[in-house]
Amino acid sequence: MTKQIAVKLSEELVGELDRLIDAGCFESRSHAVRSGLEAAVAAQRGRELDQRYRDAFDRLPETPGEIEEAQRLGVEAIRDEPWERWW
Repeated sequence: MTKQIAVKLSEELVGELDRLIDAGCFESRSHAVRSGLEAAVAAQRGRELDQRYRDAFDRLPETPGEIEEAQRLGVEAIRDEPWERWW
């Protein structure tokens, strides 16, 4: 289900919006506004997820042993690749 809302924009912003539509970036003003809002919501969700990860690592940081094992596995994975070694 969708809901219609009214949004007031400056003439300058409407001009830029129309320029984007004329350039083929969006099908309509509604499509452009919806795409912008979806991008803003996705970006905010990403920031919130990043913060949750930071908070979790602050509460339970990796141990030195876990870091060492991650480094070992990373080097092992690189060594297993078929390309010529660079070291």
